[in-house]
Amino acid sequence: MSDAVSRPTLEAVAARAGVSRATVSRVVNGGDGVREPLVERVRRAVEELGYVPNQAARSLVTRRHDAVAVVIAEPETRIFTDPFFALQLRGISKELTAHDNQLVLLLTEGRDDHARVARYLAGGHVDGALVFSLHLDDPLPGLIEGAGVPTVFGGRPGWSDGTDSAVYVDCDNRGGAEDAVRHLVGLGRTRIAHITGPLDQTSAADRLQGYRDVMGETDPRLVVASDFTPTGGERAMGELLDRCPDVDAVFAANDLTALGALRVLRERGRRVPEDVAVIGFDDVLPVAEQTEPPLTTVRQDIEEMGRLMARLLLSTLARGGPATGAPSSVVLPTTLIRRATA
Repeated sequence: MSDAVSRPTLEAVAARAGVSRATVSRVVNGGDGVREPLVERVRRAVEELGYVPNQAARSLVTRRHDAVAVVIAEPETRIFTDPFFALQLRGISKELTAHDNQLVLLLTEGRDDHARVARYLAGGHVDGALVFSLHLDDPLPGLIEGAGVPTVFGGRPGWSDGTDSAVYVDCDNRGGAEDAVRHLVGLGRTRIAHITGPLDQTSAADRLQGYRDVMGETDPRLVVASDFTPTGGERAMGELLDRCPDVDAVFAANDLTALGALRVLRERGRRVPEDVAVIGFDDVLPVAEQTEPPLTTVRQDIEEMGRLMARLLLSTLARGGPATGAPSSVVLPTTLIRRATA
């Protein structure tokens, strides 16, 4: 017997529940105006028959696709090697799954992909978008706005257009950096360096500002730019030791950067924390607990940030879109996690 013949129909559900086809349609598609006893009869019939609604027909009624695009503005090589992205995606996926929504992952390897993503979003395939890891010169915010889909951003927006109205979820990057550097100062360290992330991202810029809030005017050679990767951390740490052999502490912009810095310190014969104390940022456990020695770091709840992004977007969609009023952005607190490196 073919699937077309064996698959339960709307009419079969109506017959089993003893109601009209229109009543079943309203219940299945989330419509109003059906008394609760009838709703329960329809739901029981749906379960007994194993009825699965036709998504295309349902979309015509509800004008919803129950799908959300997740746009990550980073190369694939970084997305699949940095555990930060896995944690954020896990939080997003859990929240969307709990509300019976599908996650559609869109990656932007380079500028050529931006128009493709914008066309997809404007094509009515998804109800909204979650976008993170943007850079300051990224055209994606403008393209997404042009696509007209409700959007929540991961990270404080830093572009000039639309910053005031954009809804986002972030952690207190600046405050977390201040806590890390104050801890190093409290340990009696005086030559405290900072290895930054990419400064065209607001998270890295805010962490640099937090470092400067505590350190004030300091030797500019103690700040080295990097890129949130272990390789970048290795390069920057080597440069720091060449510039400032007397460095006695390092605040790294993320855990992967700290991982690279620790490798170079070990190669150069510097003891951690006796000679050089090290603090990271993120508290990505596969990294922070497995470094040698275990990494002191600033914890941000990455999975919860992803969950909140999805929750804010779904609440916007439930209210009928941004025109009915956007939710407030959320900034989560950070916590200094003390382990062995500082």
